[in-house]
Amino acid sequence: MAKKDFKLTEGEWEIIQTVWEHEPCAAPTVQEKLKAKTGWSYSTVKTMMDRMAGKGLLQTEKVRNLILYSSAVTKSEAQRGELMRIIRRAFDGALTPMMQFMLEENHLSEEQLGELERMIKNRRRKLSNPKAS
Repeated sequence: MAKKDFKLTEGEWEIIQTVWEHEPCAAPTVQEKLKAKTGWSYSTVKTMMDRMAGKGLLQTEKVRNLILYSSAVTKSEAQRGELMRIIRRAFDGALTPMMQFMLEENHLSEEQLGELERMIKNRRRKLSNPKAS
């Protein structure tokens, strides 16, 4: 089964990160946490959160007259969607040119290069022996 790529706008990222930190939470809580950074009103935050629920990014639960929001996507799923969007947009979906760019443009230390090599070796081991995973 293919994994879904979640696409979040900049504003949705702000909201979902706040929800991850405080879930379950109500829209006023999110608005208060983001007020200094974004200047968004309660109605802006509530509208965005309702739209995010409609898109399947947030879940809602009604407790008496209060609507509590929780994330419907994990941080990893959201990061994957964002990264895949960037790879498609900037590298025509090709991972190797993206990795080459990252290696050439970032001044990685010997320690960081060693860590990348270890990750690649571990991945190769898992691919060659899938039952050991």
